[in-house]
Amino acid sequence: MVKVINYIDRATDSLLLLFFLLLFLIGGYTMYDTVLVYNLADGDEFRSFRPAVVDEEHGWDMSALSEDVVAWLTVDDTNIDYPVLQGSDNTEYLNKDPFGKYSLSGSIFLDARNARDFSDSYSLIYGHHMEFGKMFGALDKFLDEDYFDTHRTGTLTVSNKVYSVKFFACLEADASVDEIFDSTEAKVALKYVKEHAPILREPEGDKLIALSTCKFPQTTERIVVFGVLKDEQ
Repeated sequence: MVKVINYIDRATDSLLLLFFLLLFLIGGYTMYDTVLVYNLADGDEFRSFRPAVVDEEHGWDMSALSEDVVAWLTVDDTNIDYPVLQGSDNTEYLNKDPFGKYSLSGSIFLDARNARDFSDSYSLIYGHHMEFGKMFGALDKFLDEDYFDTHRTGTLTVSNKVYSVKFFACLEADASVDEIFDSTEAKVALKYVKEHAPILREPEGDKLIALSTCKFPQTTERIVVFGVLKDEQ
């Protein structure tokens, strides 16, 4: 009987050891995976492709990353400095990086209904809201008026064009608002913005761009920052 009890004790100890070892391995992998996701979201491995000089005749070879790269977006004094992709629909780049590989951080991407050359009067760009300002994680800071007023500039490079970006409004809206999320017309979006944006400055132009991200995971609330595009070339 004693031998049986000792055997059960040893077996129990072995199972407990195996259980805690498994928990340790799972925890270690989870930490590794989290670090990997945020490293990819940081965008450092993409920035060697950032266009330094744009040739007006030949443009910038955006296919160096992927044939779906349509632009490069930089928002001054933030972590937003990424290539902009465009998929066949608005889910393709939710979990795919600019190299076409699976990634939880996804990519910054242009609405599938917009013209890839940004010739629409209103273009909408999406990105995940991530911690530490990664991807579009910095957009919630624009809800603070002081922050907004000191971070109103950026650049959008599209093939052989370089646009300056001047942000003029920030608001929170549900993803069901058609005027923002189901239109390519600047007049439609601008009317809604002027009626609902708590932070609003006079737009210095009529070619609009909007940057959108989730306010909270698993909700339909969005933070949207609006800007005006001006051709610098």
